[in-house]
Amino acid sequence: MSKGEQTKAAILDEASDLASRLGLGGLTIGTLATATRLSKSGLYAHFASKESLQVEVLQYARDLFTDHVMRPTVKAPRGEPRFRAFFDNWLAWQSNRFAGGCIFVDAASEFDDREGPVRDELVRAERDKLESVALVISTAISEGHFRADVDPQQVAYELEGILLAHHHARRLMRDPRADELARRAFERLVESCRAHPA
Repeated sequence: MSKGEQTKAAILDEASDLASRLGLGGLTIGTLATATRLSKSGLYAHFASKESLQVEVLQYARDLFTDHVMRPTVKAPRGEPRFRAFFDNWLAWQSNRFAGGCIFVDAASEFDDREGPVRDELVRAERDKLESVALVISTAISEGHFRADVDPQQVAYELEGILLAHHHARRLMRDPRADELARRAFERLVESCRAHPA
């Protein structure tokens, strides 16, 4: 990685953390310049506009999600163990990676009704994640861990619901039992999918 690439990666790391606290809409060249102590003109050399900055922050966060959630997940044994690893890694990501919570959850609330490149990038990231979850579930079916009639898209939808409820409980409600409640809901989901109930 060149020095310029290292500098940009450091800027994007700061920008993604800032976006998690201020919201993606609150992330501007100006707020980033203040946080990084870099000049606005220097930042414009990296990002042509606020919108391109926001898109690149989402792409950077997506790469981090791959590194922290997806890559460790595929190292787990196929089937139910991999599904469990996905959940554990996603829960840890959502709880610990950014100071202000999951950047994707916050951005989805901000940009769900807007059109343009930022929303398009969010939708791409969400579709890729749901496809990955569905693939993990399909593998659990083919391994005989989950029933043949389990609908992978439905399970992916329910898993997303558990993680969104966890984010709400942890961030907004500050419920100390948020992790416990999410894990209990996950166990019920797994049990409902099993080929042979434990």
